[in-house]
Amino acid sequence: MGTDDLEDFEAERELQLAQEYQDVAAMFRYAVETERRFYLANKVDVTVSGDSARPLIQVELIDAWVWDMYRKSRFVPKVKILSFKDVNVEELPRDEVSDLDRA
Repeated sequence: MGTDDLEDFEAERELQLAQEYQDVAAMFRYAVETERRFYLANKVDVTVSGDSARPLIQVELIDAWVWDMYRKSRFVPKVKILSFKDVNVEELPRDEVSDLDRA
């Protein structure tokens, strides 16, 4: 396998992952971004401990999906993240069109 073949393979996997993300994003309530990974989850608990100069951030995710093109299964029942770096947690907007359809 040459360099071009490897690059084509990785580009194809990344495209498949992006398509999977679009398919599953509506199933989740939160998006969580760390320095190393991106997650979708339905429950997020964040705990900050340690001193203010270098706090330890612990994030527990329940019912999660992991953005990682090398994993066979990206759906994970429970994830625990430990980080000294920034962790971004966003509540995803609910699709307003779906809400209108139900009314």
